[in-house]
Parts: sequence; structure tokens; C-alpha cells
Amino acid sequence: MPDSQRDMAIDQTVAELIRRSAEANTALMRGDVGRYRALIKHADDFMLMSPFGGTPTRGSDMTGERWEAMGRFFKNGVFEQDVVQAYGSADMVVLALIERQTVEVGGLPAQSWPLRVTLVYRREGAEWHLAHRHADPLAGGVSLHQAAALARGEAA
Repeated sequence: MPDSQRDMAIDQTVAELIRRSAEANTALMRGDVGRYRALIKHADDFMLMSPFGGTPTRGSDMTGERWEAMGRFFKNGVFEQDVVQAYGSADMVVLALIERQTVEVGGLPAQSWPLRVTLVYRREGAEWHLAHRHADPLAGGVSLHQAAALARGEAA
């Protein structure tokens, strides 16, 4: 395949994964895990680094019960996604995003939850699978002292 055709195919793949990520996360913020899972396939070695910190979650940890609980965790949300940067190759796509959602999370009243997010997709055969998601709630920034307190495990 000539370079220009390959580059165009990669650009189309990146655009499709951006669109699919936004559609899937829109569904997730409404608690629709079934729609999310229909749009986003996870790699067997998927790793989630949650915005709440702690030990990363592996794909093998994502049981049916855990997916159902995730569906109950998010309610009545609206979602927007800003692409900061996108990188694509024949077998991997990396998206650096700002996700902006207003959603009820874990029984808390609806509030704004802007997140800085990195998604890593890997091609497996003819399909694209999410291999890694890292999110943090630092889209608004924090001071050096707040970051130091968080690093020490203290409330900022």
C-alpha cells in the first residue's frame, strides 16, 4: 500500500476511535454499560488506572458483576470529549483527551468531573481493543503543595 493510502487509512482509524470513545463514554455516563461494551472491546491484558488512584485494575478483574456495578456507579450524565493529541500507526492508536462530564457518581449529586485521559488502542486482527486507560481529575490543575500532599497520601 502506498504511504499516502496507509496514512489516510490510519487517519480514518484514529477518527473512528475518537468517535467511538466519545459515544461509548456518553453511554457509560448514563449507566449504559451494555452500550459501552458493544462499542469498546478491551484487550485481555487491559489496564485501567482510575481517576481515584490506587492499584491499577486489570482486565481479568472486570467480571460481569464488576461491569454491572460500574453501570450503577454512573447515572444521568452528559459527556463531552476534547482531543488534545492523537497518535496513530498501523497497530496502535493513542488518544490524549480532556473528558468533560457532568454526572452522578457513586450516589453523589451530579457535578462536573473533568478528567485528563490517555487511551491506548491496539489492533488485534481486524479489531481495535482498548489496552490501557489512565485518567486523573487534574484537568483544572493543582498547586505544588496540593500535588505534594496527594503524593504523601494526604488530603490536598
